[in-house]
Amino acid sequence: DMKNFIVRLLINGMALMATATLVDGIHASGFWGAIIAALVLGIVNAIIRPILMVFTLPLNVLTLGLFTFVINAFMLMIVGALVSGFAVDGFFAALLGSVVLSIVSAILSWLLK
Repeated sequence: DMKNFIVRLLINGMALMATATLVDGIHASGFWGAIIAALVLGIVNAIIRPILMVFTLPLNVLTLGLFTFVINAFMLMIVGALVSGFAVDGFFAALLGSVVLSIVSAILSWLLK
């Protein structure tokens, strides 16, 4: 429902703000920039990520799922290209950002549930 959507959006926005604070090379122009980036990231993850996951399944199996972080890095780079209040300075920043974002998001979700 709408309440869960808003809660998830706020959690993801806070996780993106924390990631931008912790990772050199990822920048959010403020909380609203992070919220908009979280919204776009949700859309990108819903549309593009499943397609990439299918095409990279053999590689993901070979790396025991670690290639998922590479896919998540590309998702962050796409969001950085689409959202003016959010920027990613390169692949390695995006890769580190995808790891940090996963950890921070999991912690926030755990704390707020």
